[in-house]
Amino acid sequence: MTAIDVPEPAFMQDEDVRMFHDAVGTFLDRAVDEKRIAQWRADGQVEREFWREAGQAGLLGVSVPAEYGGHGGDFRHDLVVVDQVARKGVDGFAASLHNVIVTPYIQLHGTEQQKRRWLPGLVSGERVAAIAMSEPGAGSDLQAIRTTALRDGNGYRLNGSKTFISNGQIADLIVVVAKTDPSEGARGTSLIVIETEGLEGFSRGRKLDKIGLEAQDTSELFFDDVFVPADNLLGGEEGRGFIQLMAELPRERLIIAVGSMIGIEKALETTIDYVKQRQAFGQAIIAFQNTQFTLAELKAKATMAKVFVNDCIARELARTLDVTTASIAKLLVTELQGEVVDKCLQLHGGWGYINDYPIARMYRDARVSRIFGGSNEIMKLIIARSL
Repeated sequence: MTAIDVPEPAFMQDEDVRMFHDAVGTFLDRAVDEKRIAQWRADGQVEREFWREAGQAGLLGVSVPAEYGGHGGDFRHDLVVVDQVARKGVDGFAASLHNVIVTPYIQLHGTEQQKRRWLPGLVSGERVAAIAMSEPGAGSDLQAIRTTALRDGNGYRLNGSKTFISNGQIADLIVVVAKTDPSEGARGTSLIVIETEGLEGFSRGRKLDKIGLEAQDTSELFFDDVFVPADNLLGGEEGRGFIQLMAELPRERLIIAVGSMIGIEKALETTIDYVKQRQAFGQAIIAFQNTQFTLAELKAKATMAKVFVNDCIARELARTLDVTTASIAKLLVTELQGEVVDKCLQLHGGWGYINDYPIARMYRDARVSRIFGGSNEIMKLIIARSL
């Protein structure tokens, strides 16, 4: 069933998008079952082999041009992957991070040589991507980062640490935010791409124990005098890092809003099904006015949110999505997700607190959406600057 009656946008109705949607769904149904997902949760990460399977099935680098080994799609095809992965509960497979957040840094800001060097592996799944922004003392405030990449001959010496890095345990291509000129503040920030295999001085720290997202590894990374060739400076020009980050963060915040929107729909669908079956005082819980009013209010808010998210997607496809609008989407939809899953859990009663029920996992997984990609407090600051 569909909990929200918003027509599918025309831009998602092209035949090739629909065919890709079916193909992604078929692959996930075939390749992933509950036993495999349970193993990912137990391990705290998705095994590398699945990334290769996903690459062979065409789920990675879908918007990378064919000349770099990609599939020549666009943001709509990325959305299909994000949507199918979320709706089918393929926990931990960070396709949105790999496809929508990290790969575009290489595709849009890399030199020609860098694109030919790294993009094919990201498409095939031979390389798994991550981006290292946050530090123990610098989260949403990227200007406060202390990791340095100082010039040393024909390369850079990378020193510092990062934390809260998704895919941190398995990624072997990591875009690192570092200061190439600490005296210049934001203007001294650059993006350095590291290839981790056999990289002396690079180490992975703890796999962080989180409230939710058990199958998604989130880790600490350490750089102890790591030598990185000058060819790994993204774009080949120092001091462009902050500009590169600001260019890509709106898309990142939009994809977080999209993920939260899918989470809202799943929570409503799960709960509506539950209250129609669950009996109390001789009748289904849906028969109580309190249940009807709660779900009616949530559906009304979710309907408005989905219309807005679809508009933001249209703007992204037209390359007109601005920082403020993306921040509004991230703020409003993630806050709404928190409200929806909380009230839906309440309608489950005691069973909502039991991990056997999907709503319990949704509740735990939803909490981080208000934090990553820039905390919602930062979103408010960005929006306020537009007043």
